[in-house]
Amino acid sequence: MKKLPYIFSLLLAFVMLAQSATVQAQNKVSPQAKGAIIGGLGGAAAGAIINKKNRVVGGAVGAAAGAGTGYMIGRNIQNKRKAQAAEAARVAAANRAERAERSAAAARAERNALAKRAEAAERKAALAQTNQQPQILQQQALQPAGLAATGFASGAPAMMYNTNNMAGAYLPNNSYGDRSTPYASSEVRRKSW
Repeated sequence: MKKLPYIFSLLLAFVMLAQSATVQAQNKVSPQAKGAIIGGLGGAAAGAIINKKNRVVGGAVGAAAGAGTGYMIGRNIQNKRKAQAAEAARVAAANRAERAERSAAAARAERNALAKRAEAAERKAALAQTNQQPQILQQQALQPAGLAATGFASGAPAMMYNTNNMAGAYLPNNSYGDRSTPYASSEVRRKSW
């Protein structure tokens, strides 16, 4: 009759362990339930060993205490996992936002570069047009024309600059953009006299 509590405790432990294994196989057990099951089994075994006079009562008290402690530990584990998942989601969102900002900045930089290229092409075309105008003026000056047509007497050299967009103190720079010449970065050059 003294062996009956031992057999009952082992049978209870075996049933709980088998139930825990089947539930874990289904993977529907929360960390609180896992903690309660493990704590209950450990507490029942410890209670039965500690209370030598009445092992059934000791096992039951140990199982209750172990299950409660295991539940608390499991809940703590689940809270940590939730906090880690929330932190990982926050970091992922921040990374996505940073990548989006980088791609937007790259797109803005590309648009700016294209706009600068277009502006440079427009300036170059305008400069080419202004460079052609002095040649036309020079050809007109070489033709015999009166003072009224060119503003100069016949045979006198004509001034070769565009008076529409430059003051009289500046001449067009025919070598604009050529770094080997003076005033390479300016569309006009100063008079040297």
